[in-house]
Amino acid sequence: MSIRCPLALLLFWPVLGLAQQGITLDVVVTEKSGAPVLDLQQKDFTLLDNKQPQPILSFRGPSANQDPPTEVIVLLDEVNTAYHDVATETIQAEKFLNQYHGKLPVPTSLAFFTDKGVTGAANSQGPTQSAETLIAELHANRTPLRFIGRSEGVYGAGDRVDLSLRTLEQLTAYEAQRPGRKLLIWISPGWPLLSGPRQDLSEKNEQSIFSTIVGISASLRKAGVTLYSIDPLGTADGLRTFYWQQFSKGVKKPSQVQIGNLALQVLADQSGGLVLNSSNDVAGELARCVSDANNYYQLTFNAQPGDGPDDYHSIEVKVDRPKVTVRTRTGYYAQPTKP
Repeated sequence: MSIRCPLALLLFWPVLGLAQQGITLDVVVTEKSGAPVLDLQQKDFTLLDNKQPQPILSFRGPSANQDPPTEVIVLLDEVNTAYHDVATETIQAEKFLNQYHGKLPVPTSLAFFTDKGVTGAANSQGPTQSAETLIAELHANRTPLRFIGRSEGVYGAGDRVDLSLRTLEQLTAYEAQRPGRKLLIWISPGWPLLSGPRQDLSEKNEQSIFSTIVGISASLRKAGVTLYSIDPLGTADGLRTFYWQQFSKGVKKPSQVQIGNLALQVLADQSGGLVLNSSNDVAGELARCVSDANNYYQLTFNAQPGDGPDDYHSIEVKVDRPKVTVRTRTGYYAQPTKP
């Protein structure tokens, strides 16, 4: 299925000319089993910017006493999810909350994404560790059968893309005003971008999509947001499970863009989060994401100036420990040094 390029959306995203003096990376290191590795020291890390080693200016290991503490936002997507699957999202979210017997390990808030926009999170009383409070909020926001004309069919796809990315921008802008690290866990099959054909893009479309990619990358980093994608359908379909990966490599110039570069799964992977789409145990997947909240290392380095505006730099972090997985942001867009 082909979709129209949502240009009305792509032109709105603010492209932030962030100072590149220091970039802070939140780095999660896990064993093959998924268990966190918590005993590494600064000397065990190597940080590469465009494959060139960079000095680590500051280092902090895992701690349950972060100030401010890491916060979690769980977003239930009712726009890109079929109505009967929204019920599954809600049931699984309540199951997740109940497993902590009253007190959550980190401050958590709920967000509900509907055709009318997003409620909760930025509009709530703030994150809480009370599972009962969030369960009550979950019950209060049970959505009745709704009219979703904008989300139906080929021509509704562009509207869903528009609304989805606007919601991401709204949440990111809100979180940028607040200190600390945040995990945004988006429960959704994803918005309809992966099927957009490359040959449909004009030069103007390419530039708009590239500007949006740059803006999202900068905004997520400035806000300290790591994005996670959980597919509530959980079908272990090879094409569906892995197709997004061909769009995940950093885009260096407008002529390289594809619509799939803006997919939820791609943005989550590039931010250092997880893409979980092969299990329907949403409660278990939520717990897996939340386990990252305190089990991370924080590294700071000086970014290099760009050779021109929006110059893509890849980031790689390696550790001196065999058979482990390292997750962090995969790149940033550098700006040239001002004369």
